[in-house]
Amino acid sequence: MSMQAVIEEKLSQQIHPAHLQVINESDNHNVPPGSESHFKVVIVADSFDGKPLIARHRMINEVLAEELQNKIHALALHTYAPDEWQETGQAPDSPPCHGGGK
Repeated sequence: MSMQAVIEEKLSQQIHPAHLQVINESDNHNVPPGSESHFKVVIVADSFDGKPLIARHRMINEVLAEELQNKIHALALHTYAPDEWQETGQAPDSPPCHGGGK
């Protein structure tokens, strides 16, 4: 199973999001072709309602603890309660990578 699929499955099973996007952004970085090391997660969940950003990120980090220790180099998190998502409807674009000679 790909790392992207693992992330999607774990977050779906444990956070129960209303909306989930897991985007492999590894090709934007100086890594070998086919790498799965840099991800962007856009997640909307009722469980984020009333929680500060740091608590939301800790929830995600707890779910993905094993992957963050050994397999994922970078994880951009965009966490929204349903009413926040309704206001914005999209996460910001990721900045371009300036490291690694690209």
